Amino acid sequence: MNQENLTCKACGSTTFAKGEVNAVDARVMPIGKSFTFGSPVIYTFCKRCGEVASIKITKPEKF
Repeated sequence: MNQENLTCKACGSTTFAKGEVNAVDARVMPIGKSFTFGSPVIYTFCKRCGEVASIKITKPEKF
């Protein structure tokens, strides 16, 4: 997702940031697969109102 072309659907702002959840198990895990580390998740969100524009799995090959 190209941040330069984003416009917030909630407030119209064009200023966005990226971040990830900082917790022990803040990873997306495959359903029904044991012994996998899963993948971290990156959020792209509006800096004015916090609306999330994108959620991206950083390591899709884990699935």
